[in-house]
Amino acid sequence: MSHFFAAISLILAGGLLSLVLARHHVFSRAVSAILISAGCVWGLVDAVAKLSGSVIHSASFPYLNLFFLAFEMDKLSVFFLVVIFLICLLAAVYSFHYMDDPNSSVKTAVTGFFFSLLVVSMALVVTADNMITFLLAWEIMSLSSFFLVIYNYHSAENRKAGFLYFVFSHVGAMCIFAGFGIMYGYTGSFGFANMALIPETAKIIVFIFCFIGFGSKAGVFPFHVWLPHAHPAAPSHISAVMSGVMIKIGIYGILRIYALLNFHTPVFGNLVLAAGVISGILGVVYALGQQDIKRLLAYSSIENIGIVLIGIGIGMIGVSAGNPLMAVLGFSGGLFHVLNHAVFKSLLFMGAGMVVHKTGTRSIDALGGLLKSMKITGTAFIIGSLAICGLPPFNGFASEFFIFMGGFKGIALDNVPFVMSSIAVISLAVIGGLALACFTRVIGIVFQGEPRSKAAENKKETGSSMLFSMGTLAVACVVIGIFPGIFFKMALSAVSALNLGYARIPLAPFEHIAGNISFAALLFLVVVLVVTGIRSVFYAKKPLSRSGTWGCGFTQPTVKMQYTGSSYAFDIIGFFRAAAPLEEDHPPVTGRFPAATHYKSRVYDIAERYMNMVAVRPVMYLFDKLRWIQHGDIHLYIGYILLAIILLLFFI
Repeated sequence: MSHFFAAISLILAGGLLSLVLARHHVFSRAVSAILISAGCVWGLVDAVAKLSGSVIHSASFPYLNLFFLAFEMDKLSVFFLVVIFLICLLAAVYSFHYMDDPNSSVKTAVTGFFFSLLVVSMALVVTADNMITFLLAWEIMSLSSFFLVIYNYHSAENRKAGFLYFVFSHVGAMCIFAGFGIMYGYTGSFGFANMALIPETAKIIVFIFCFIGFGSKAGVFPFHVWLPHAHPAAPSHISAVMSGVMIKIGIYGILRIYALLNFHTPVFGNLVLAAGVISGILGVVYALGQQDIKRLLAYSSIENIGIVLIGIGIGMIGVSAGNPLMAVLGFSGGLFHVLNHAVFKSLLFMGAGMVVHKTGTRSIDALGGLLKSMKITGTAFIIGSLAICGLPPFNGFASEFFIFMGGFKGIALDNVPFVMSSIAVISLAVIGGLALACFTRVIGIVFQGEPRSKAAENKKETGSSMLFSMGTLAVACVVIGIFPGIFFKMALSAVSALNLGYARIPLAPFEHIAGNISFAALLFLVVVLVVTGIRSVFYAKKPLSRSGTWGCGFTQPTVKMQYTGSSYAFDIIGFFRAAAPLEEDHPPVTGRFPAATHYKSRVYDIAERYMNMVAVRPVMYLFDKLRWIQHGDIHLYIGYILLAIILLLFFI
C-alpha cells in the first residue's frame, strides 16, 4: 500500500502548503491545485491497477501505544477509491479559477487545506480495517466537510446549514458507534474479522443502527434533512465532491457492514429497497419544487441515492431468495450507478457553479438565455442532464439498465420478493419520468429563452480550469454510456468483495444489450447532427429577416411572459401535494386598475418540517436547559473529569 500512502501524503501536502502560502493568493491556489491533483492522479492509477489484480493489500501502524490503525484494500475499497480520486482530481483543477477572489486569500487557503483533508479522510474510511481506524477517519471526514460547508460563515443561512450538517453527522456517527459497540460486546475485538460470528438477532440490530448512521451521511430519506442546506452552502467544487463522492461513503458503509455480517435475511433487502424507493421518488419531487439551482441538484442527489439503494436492495433480495443472477445484477448495477452519479452530478454542480460564479445568483427564475453566451457550460450541463435522466447513449442509462434487469429477474419470484421487485421496477420508471420533467425545467428556464433579469444578461464563461473539468466529465458521460462494458466490469469486480459465494455469473448478454441500445442512440444523435450541419451549409448564404415574434395580442411582450420554474412544475407538484405540501403567497388581484402584486411558492420537505418539531426542537430545548454545565470555570471542569473517572472505576 506504499503508493496509496504516498498519494494521500501528497494530497495532504497540497493542503498544508496552501495554508503556508496563504498571503500569495495565486501561488497558493496553484500549488494546492497541482499537488492535490498530482496525488489524486497517483492514487487513481494505483487504484485502477489494483482493481484489475487479485491481491488484497494491508498495512497497520501502532496508535497511542494502545491500538493499531489497520488498513486493507480489497476490490470494494479500490472501486470507491477510483471514484474518490477521479472526482477530487477534477474538483481540484476546477477550484483554481473558481476560487479566484483575491480579497478572500485566507479563506481560499483554508478551503484548500480542508479540501485536502476531506479527500484523504474519505480514502482512509474506505480502506479502514478496524473500528478505531474507521471511526477516526469518519470523524475527520465529517469535521473537514463541516468547515467547507461554512465557507461563507458571515451568512446566517450558511451557519444554519453548517449547524444542521454538524448535528446530523454526529447523530449518524452515534448510531454507527452503537452498532460497533454491540459488535465489540460480542467479539471483544476492534477488528472486523469476527463480525459474522455474532448472534443473528444482534446482526439485525447492528445493521439497522449502521443503516441509520450511514444512511444519514448518504442522504437517505428521512435522514437527508441536512443535505439540501449543506450542498448549496459550500463552494461549487466542494458541492460536487460532497454530492458526487462523500455521500457515497455512506453507501460504502452499508455494503461493507452487509458483507461483514454475512447474514442474508430478507429483512435487509426489503429495508434497503423500501428506503431507496421513498428516497428516489420524494427526492426528485422535492427537486422539482426548488427555485435554487444548487438546492435542486442537492435534492436530485437524494433521488440518485435512492436509485443506488434500489439496486443494492434488489441484490440483497436476490441473495436471500437464492437467485444469483438477480443478486449480481442488482449489486453491480447499484455500484455502477455510484460511479455514474459521481460523474454526472459533479458535472452538473460544476456547471451550476459556473452559472452562479458569473451571474451572482442561484435563483432559477432570475436566469435565462445563458446557452447563447455560455455555450460550453450549457452544452456540458445538457449532457449531464440527459445522463441523470437515464437516457441513452449517456452513462446514467447504462447503470439504470442493469438495475432494471435485476428487478425484472425478481418479478419471476414468488410472494414478497415478487412484490418488492415489482415496486422497484415501477419506482425506477416513475423516478426516470420525474427526473426528465425536472431537468427539462432547469434547461428550459436557465439556459433557453431570454434573460429574466440583469444578472443573466451578456454573461461570458471564463476560467480554463473550470471548463476543462466540465468538458472532461461531459466526455466521460458519453464514453461510459457508449462503452459501458469496460466500466461495468469494474463494478462487477467490486461485487466479488461482498463474499456472496457465487462463481462467475454470465452477464455478457446484458452488457451487449446495453451497449447496443447506447450505440443505436448514438447513431441517431449523429444523424441529427449531420442533418443539422448540412442545413447550416445550405442556409449559410441565405439572407435572413428578423422581426418580433407574435406577442399573443400584446404589442410589447416582455421576458415576464415566459414560463417560470414554478408554473412549469405546478401540476406535478400538485399531484404529490400530500408528500410535498405547497405553500403559496399570492394576494388576489382586485379593482379596475389593480396595484402591483406578487406570487411566491414554496414546497415543504415533510421530513424537515416534522423532524424539526419532533426531534430538533426538543433536543435544543434540553440542551438549552443544560447550558449551566458549561460555565467557563476550569476547576469545575477538572471536577467533572475526576467524577467521570471515579464512576468508570465501578465498571472496570
